[in-house]
Amino acid sequence: RYLPSRTKGSNSILLPKGALSEIRSVIESSSTAQSQPSSILSSSSSSIISSSTPLRGGATQTSAPATSSSVPKPIRVAFQGEAGAYSEKSLRELLGPNVIAVPRPNFESCYRAVASKECDYALMPIENSLGGSIHENYDLMLRYDLTIVAEHDFRVRHCLLTKPGMDVTKIKYAISHSQALSQCDNYLRARGITPLATYDTAGSAKMISSALKGDAFGREMPEGCTPDNTAAIASDLAGLTFGLECKQEGIEDDDSNFTRFLLLGRKGVAQHLNKKTPCKTSLVFTLPNSAGALYKSLACFSLRDIDMSKIESRPMSAALLNYLRFKNAVTYSKQATSSQKYGKDLPRFRYLFYLDILSSELDEGVQNALHHLREQSDYCRVLGSYPAKSRLVGPVAEAVEALNVANAGKPSTGDLRLKKLPSDEDEARQLKIGLIGYGKFGNYLSQQLSQHNVRCIDTLDKSKEAEENNVEYYPNFDMTNFLQGLDVVIITVPMIELEETLESLPVDKLRNKLVVEVCPLNVYPKTVLTRMLPSEADILCTNPMFSPGMNVDGQSGKSLDGLPFVYEKVRIRDTSRADSFLSTFERARAQMVEMASEDHDAYVADAEFVTHLTGRLLDRNLLPVTPVSSREYAALCDLADLTGNDTFDLFYGMFKFNDRAKMLLDKMRDNLASVERKLAAKEAYLAASAEMKNSERQKLLAECKMLLREMARSSAPAPVTESKKDGEDKPSS
Repeated sequence: RYLPSRTKGSNSILLPKGALSEIRSVIESSSTAQSQPSSILSSSSSSIISSSTPLRGGATQTSAPATSSSVPKPIRVAFQGEAGAYSEKSLRELLGPNVIAVPRPNFESCYRAVASKECDYALMPIENSLGGSIHENYDLMLRYDLTIVAEHDFRVRHCLLTKPGMDVTKIKYAISHSQALSQCDNYLRARGITPLATYDTAGSAKMISSALKGDAFGREMPEGCTPDNTAAIASDLAGLTFGLECKQEGIEDDDSNFTRFLLLGRKGVAQHLNKKTPCKTSLVFTLPNSAGALYKSLACFSLRDIDMSKIESRPMSAALLNYLRFKNAVTYSKQATSSQKYGKDLPRFRYLFYLDILSSELDEGVQNALHHLREQSDYCRVLGSYPAKSRLVGPVAEAVEALNVANAGKPSTGDLRLKKLPSDEDEARQLKIGLIGYGKFGNYLSQQLSQHNVRCIDTLDKSKEAEENNVEYYPNFDMTNFLQGLDVVIITVPMIELEETLESLPVDKLRNKLVVEVCPLNVYPKTVLTRMLPSEADILCTNPMFSPGMNVDGQSGKSLDGLPFVYEKVRIRDTSRADSFLSTFERARAQMVEMASEDHDAYVADAEFVTHLTGRLLDRNLLPVTPVSSREYAALCDLADLTGNDTFDLFYGMFKFNDRAKMLLDKMRDNLASVERKLAAKEAYLAASAEMKNSERQKLLAECKMLLREMARSSAPAPVTESKKDGEDKPSS
């Protein structure tokens, strides 16, 4: 908050008046909050270490002596699975026993935890030597703006876990993840043990432990399984975590079972790599569908003697495909030559190429290769430049080493885990949401918000539609009871009715509620809401850029994958409530874009107006049903259908509150008139050409006739003159 300055010729720091006392109070409050389990990071300063301590791979970290009062910041690392999973064991191997492991239910929740700053890093499996690549994590790396900071090759060793003291000969069933069971198939067959698949390796150990304790989770064991006849196949760490006995370790059929993990963070470590540190750079790119495209892209690296360790192709997600369509539409509308049009019409299937090279991103040769590659590629992104072979560098190495030194000589608790994150409560929180206006879009929103308690109110009787979606309907005259106890109020009326609707509401009842508008433009609603609502009401301006019956491919469906949801937190006091509301769309995989209303309208207003104007001009009478149609015709039909679902009031709001709308209408008229003129000119030209050709043909025919006459005259015999020659008698008459 305060920007310290130094006096000239002095080392003393000047602080504004009263700053010292405020800073002291902040530190005291931070140290109090440090004991709370929900705090994300300790507010204490990280410890400074004195000795040159060897890190993994032989690197050293040298720092000053630590003081007894300094405490290093805790490091939270998310992983997928139950406590004791192989991911956690890999985490402990790479980062040591002093980091806080945060088990998460799925891969995407790990990415979200790091992106939201609830965790510092996430350790994600990316490929297995037997099972191949884990494609979900490849896709999630593109969805979230995280970077790779380290890698670790983890040797998977399966263990047979039972309740303490159990006789191995009594084992009838083995429960574990299906992949783990298949990797131990020969071992189980030799002993007559029946494999039964469950959702997780460590989760199987948890089931047996819970059954021994009589917990409810123990009843999730497969039918016929009890702790007396069942073993779990999991890691030895899972056995220690859940109090089970390891009967045998390394029961897998193939001892070459390795899983490669990537440590992902918000900031890269490329600047901390040096020439002596073996390193890798991972990148992803797309290529045009042309002959030799892949060969040319790999030549960018091979011609510069850059070694590659891996290449893999993967179909790209719909969200990225839409981005490339947009990029190509912009690029080729400005500059299009016959040789550049390969990307204008993207094929239905496009592929991403993932490439690992054994060099740093900052090396001069790699920089040149990347510049060369980007000239050929539609999309290219560096996923991270990081040390190879389980080495750590930069801030992550310093933080881990600080924890290790601070905890040296202390007994390990063996249970440095955080079971829940603050966002877990937000995601599980059921909001009471009210929809003012229950037209087509309000009906569609209620389906997307089905996990919450939703009610609606409308000037028309919408009780039947509401009942179909399990939504409670209130008549318009019962507004006071409708607003009672709501957390979120969503105004889904047309933009031209927004101010009138707010005037009819008891605004005092909106205090301490989150008011959300979903208009296609945001500046006007933002102005109205901030002016008319009480200061105690939170305001969220949004534009869900999707409509009923549309998904990412423009086809019918409820999926929001890749569809933009633009929002601005205009005035938010209860951030937890706002985040819980937004997380509903984030979990549906909508593309969440936080943008100021002014920027939103500058980017979107014209495009939305022209889109809806075009759709309304395309009457269904102009688009007859045909058994054979081009892609362009199908796109026009989709546009007409999508815009036809919206009311004219929505379109009029786009016109009224867009200062450039009239100019765009004039431009459309000019363009139409220009097309008409071009058509008329072309028609006149063709008619004149035809007439000219006809006139020339007549002239040519006349010339041909004249020539024929001349030829006829020249070929006729000359007439003989009758005269009497000397010495000849005249013929008798």
